[in-house]
Amino acid sequence: MKRLLALLATAVTALGLTALVSPQAAAATGCRVDYTVTSQWQGGFQAGVKVTNLGDPVSGWTLRFALPDAGQKLVQGWNATWSQSGATVSATGVDWNRTLSTGASADLGFVGSFTGSNPKPTSFTLNGVTCTGSVTDPPTDPPTDPPANGTPVEVNGQLKVCGVNLCNQYGRPIQLRGMSTHGIQWFSQCYNNASLDALAQDWKSDLLRVAMYVQEDGYETNPAGFTSRVNSLVDMAEARGMYAVIDFHTLTPGDPNYNLDRAKTFFQSVATRNAAKKNVIYEIANEPNGVSWTAIKSYAEQVIPVIRAADPDAVIIVGTRGWSSLGVSDGSNESEIVNNPVNASNIMYAFHFYAASHTDTYRATVSRAASRLPLFVSEFGTVTYTGGGAVDRASSTAWLDLLDQLKISYANWTYSDANEGSAAFKPGTCDGTDYSSSGVLTESGALIKSRISTADNFPTS
Repeated sequence: MKRLLALLATAVTALGLTALVSPQAAAATGCRVDYTVTSQWQGGFQAGVKVTNLGDPVSGWTLRFALPDAGQKLVQGWNATWSQSGATVSATGVDWNRTLSTGASADLGFVGSFTGSNPKPTSFTLNGVTCTGSVTDPPTDPPTDPPANGTPVEVNGQLKVCGVNLCNQYGRPIQLRGMSTHGIQWFSQCYNNASLDALAQDWKSDLLRVAMYVQEDGYETNPAGFTSRVNSLVDMAEARGMYAVIDFHTLTPGDPNYNLDRAKTFFQSVATRNAAKKNVIYEIANEPNGVSWTAIKSYAEQVIPVIRAADPDAVIIVGTRGWSSLGVSDGSNESEIVNNPVNASNIMYAFHFYAASHTDTYRATVSRAASRLPLFVSEFGTVTYTGGGAVDRASSTAWLDLLDQLKISYANWTYSDANEGSAAFKPGTCDGTDYSSSGVLTESGALIKSRISTADNFPTS
């Protein structure tokens, strides 16, 4: 990737943009464009275009540029109305950036795909006048804070949402990386002192997501017993310095309002019991499906106050439409959430993916939505959406690289020995005491362990 980005940087020797022009006036005296490749993965990339008006105030503009290679395609863009005709891409200002005063800027962005090489555009026009510009690629070795001593919870403390980021007690954006349990009604034998010691110490996981199914022989069959088991796993994670995501794992029925009363009862109990802890994150609906965003929002706005009454500080994750795909799996996108967000603070929105099934379109959505919404990938797999099949290493790596670049936290499905491709362990592993060696790891487990066991380097100043 570093070599590709270096080639991209040298491919562009000049940038041109038309000046920003009032429809009723002569061309402005000048403008500047800063074009930045912010990330790249196999067959795709994300770029930002910052346009600064150096001339007279203008109202109404359209940016046009030609993609220099026939294999390049516009996938999606934001902060403008984007289209493509042949090799020409157009971006027209929208309500909030249509008018630019002298010295004002508009920040645009787009996701593109390519085959073969990925040269950058060498000229842009905006209402017919050329501008100066610059090209910047991401630093190949970005500066990081010195490694902080202590467990993830000791270093980061009580988390909060700041802007579109998950931030630590110092107000600095962080990324948590960890694992999700499978259904605790089926795989309780996988979650014991030995397995959680391995997760914290060998895997160096920052979090444990506790998947408490509501149906499918879960919570509804024994509310007190499942609530106690969740609390026990929260304590075990806390003792090892890991964050615990309490996942109210609703899947069928897909409308979370079916379980509204159960959710209120459950979250009132666990929030009251765990309010003093710094390691708890609440996920109030796993994967809403077959239901509108309006219905999901209504559910969230009834459950969140129950949690806040007991625990006013913890981060809360809200599931999204189309199995927590921001609506993509239902043919929608994040705009319905941007235009109608949940009326609550200190919340994040869930995004789930399975790498072999969900590829470029889903990555493009996350790339775009991450600039407008705080996202948390509370579940993802390296295989197909069924949880089975072969590991898609290329897509999994592209996803993980993107999440790292955007500082989006994630939990992998699953820390279990289920007989399916997504499981981290080979069947029978949870009958023993080894949860780390190559002999017990599946291909998925080995890949994910290699990613999350690298240093976090959480910022502390």
